[in-house]
This record gives sequence, structure tokens and C-alpha cells, in this order.
Amino acid sequence: MDQPMMTAIAVEGGRGGPEALKAVSLARPVPRDGEILIRVAAAGVNRPDLLQRMGGYPPPPGSPDTLGLEVAGEVVQGAGRWGAGDRVCALLGGGGYAEYATVDARHALPVPAGLSLVEAAGLPETIFTVWANVFEHGALKAGETLLVHGATSGIGVTAIQMARAAGARVIATARGAAKAARARELGADIAIDATAEDFGERVKAEGGADVVLDMVGGDYFGRELDALRTGGRIVFIASLGGAEVALPIFRLMQKRAVVTGSTLRPRAPDEKARLAAAVESVVWPWIIDGRFRPVIDRTFPLERAGEAHAALEAGDHVGKIVLTCD
Repeated sequence: MDQPMMTAIAVEGGRGGPEALKAVSLARPVPRDGEILIRVAAAGVNRPDLLQRMGGYPPPPGSPDTLGLEVAGEVVQGAGRWGAGDRVCALLGGGGYAEYATVDARHALPVPAGLSLVEAAGLPETIFTVWANVFEHGALKAGETLLVHGATSGIGVTAIQMARAAGARVIATARGAAKAARARELGADIAIDATAEDFGERVKAEGGADVVLDMVGGDYFGRELDALRTGGRIVFIASLGGAEVALPIFRLMQKRAVVTGSTLRPRAPDEKARLAAAVESVVWPWIIDGRFRPVIDRTFPLERAGEAHAALEAGDHVGKIVLTCD
């Protein structure tokens, strides 16, 4: 019997700009033992997708070559706790830019009550990333202060809301007064326009930070370390401003600081399953009781994935950009 086909997005030529993303016909994936098959309603667009499109972030072994790290939709073939018809969102190793996707059943979560599938598609990648880096590696606690850059990005919007839900104070930076104002609307206690003032001096004036979520690197690091409270933690998740930093060892010792970082995609399946369980236990109640709400900037049909990438690269979005399947 012929295998059913589906529409998916591939990178023409293996790498390129947004225009290289093309709709193609591929065989529908077949779930392996312990996996579920999802009819995808929506897929989140994330910066790692841009890196993969440009040839710089290959999928983990065994994951599809096509893009897409998070989806929401309906289970077609169940496994584990999931049955056909269940509404789920899931963290993938790849393959989310498609009409169907398979995933380890343990990496799927129920769509929270009151959320659409489009909203749910914007949850897994950013929530898992913030949980792992801010709350586990960064050990943020109630009453402490989080400094987060890129306040209106998908990660920034998520970090602001999760930190506030946990009882922490949030200082956020953004590029431009309008974005800083939006960060305050989203819950940041203090929002700094990084184009108009030195965020390091401002953070020091506001009492310093206990945890820094850094996706910039470069020359931001020295100012972060200077503004860090004693015993503080700086956690790297990207290096958009430069992949190398100068580390003043004596200053690090004086601060008794921790500098760390992590990636999410290459983690082992059991580790992702552990993260999923922690997120469902702690973060899902925040969504259900209204302390956290996904922010969707705009949506694009699956076939217009190139336009979605161009919009993400332009950097004028607030929250997530999502692809939708009819």
C-alpha cells in the first residue's frame, strides 16, 4: 500500500535565505514505538529554525531534516497517555513545519484549557528553554531579580511572565522606547530602552540582578557581571551579539558568580521527558490560572514559511510567530 503523503517545508539547496523555504510533498511520518502521530494545526517559528535554514544547526540524530521544533494539533495515532483525538502541544527535534509530525509521547503536553491550538503551538520551545535555564540552571527564586534581554522576543515575553508568576522581580531590556513600554505591559517591573541608556548602570542603580538570561553575549557580558549581585548567576542561551566574551576572573571571584548556559534541542529523550513533567507540574497551572498567557504576534500559512522567517529576522515582532495548517 502506498504511504500517505503530506505537505512539508524543505530548504531548497540545503541552505539559504527565507526564499529557500519551499513547500514540498513528503511521505507522512510513521511513529516508532513510544511515539505519537500528530495532525499539526500550528507550528511555532524559532531562531534555531533560522540557524538550521542557514546550515548552522543540524537536527539531532534520528530527527527529521525538515524544520520545526514545536507544534500543536490533534493526536491521530496514540501512545502512552495519549489517544486519538487528544489535543496536544509538543517539543520536537525537528519536522514541525508539516501537516503531520511524530514525537516521543513523553514530550507532548495537553493544550491548556482556554487556549487555541495556535496559542499552544507557541508554548513548548520557549517555556522549556526558560524553565531549564532560568529556573533550573539559574535557580531563580521568589523575591530575586531577573534581568532578561530581548524583552519582546518569544523568549523574553515568556521569561517575563514566568518569572513574575514565580514571585520574582523582572528587569527587561529592549531596543526602542515602544518595545520597552510593551515589556512593562507584559509585566516587567522595570523596562530599559537599551538604545537610550546603559542597561548595566541602570540595573546597578535598581539594586542589581540575581539571575541574567543572556541571549546576546559580546560586550553585554561585562556590564552584566558588574551589575550582578553577590552569588548571582548568568545563563547563556545564545550569542546574537558575539560568541566570545572577556571574563575578568578576579571580578568573578569577588561576586562569587556562576556563569553557565545550555542548549535544548540536543538533550537526550529522557531528559526532555523530565523537563516536560516539570513544566506540566509547575508552569501549566500558571497558564490555567491566567498568570501566563502566550503572546502571538502574527500567523502565516504553512506555505508562506519564508515570509515568517523574514518577519522573525526583521525583529519587530512581540511574542511568537506561528505557521498554521488548514
